[in-house]
Amino acid sequence: MAKIQTKAPEVVLLNKRDLCSSLGISTQAFDKWGVPFREKRGRECLYAMADVVANRVGHAERKASTVMPDDDPDKPNIDYERYRLTKAQADGQELKNEKERKEVVETAFATFLLGKIAVQIGPILDQAPLSVKRQHPEIDEFQLESMRAEIIKAGNIAVNIGDRIEDYLDEYLRSTG
Repeated sequence: MAKIQTKAPEVVLLNKRDLCSSLGISTQAFDKWGVPFREKRGRECLYAMADVVANRVGHAERKASTVMPDDDPDKPNIDYERYRLTKAQADGQELKNEKERKEVVETAFATFLLGKIAVQIGPILDQAPLSVKRQHPEIDEFQLESMRAEIIKAGNIAVNIGDRIEDYLDEYLRSTG
């Protein structure tokens, strides 16, 4: 029986313009790829599609091999850094939204507010023993002095609360954390 001879597939060659139009790219982009031509007829260079595919596969392999190896701890992981930045931006926006809804306030504002309240409470506390004496003249002076001493202690705490708000915040965070 006679053996059937098969022909080697004939390579189809395309000029640059036809090749670029079939790939949907410009000739300038194709030139940047650096694909070697298979044949030259006059001024026209002819390319084989297999050479173009090999060029692109080689480019993809080189690109993949230049990616940072995962086992190098000194180089930052760009995806992780991008995640951290996105998370920080989201947290910042959420805090801003909570401020706009008046659900949270800054420590500086709370200090200012408590200082204002302490200034308003101070005169009331100072006048409390005199007011009690006017309403109840039967109370003796010893009881009024005792009341006055306790009111002074409470007034001092109220005046100093604005200065201690950060300490109280730290204490609160330690107890809840």
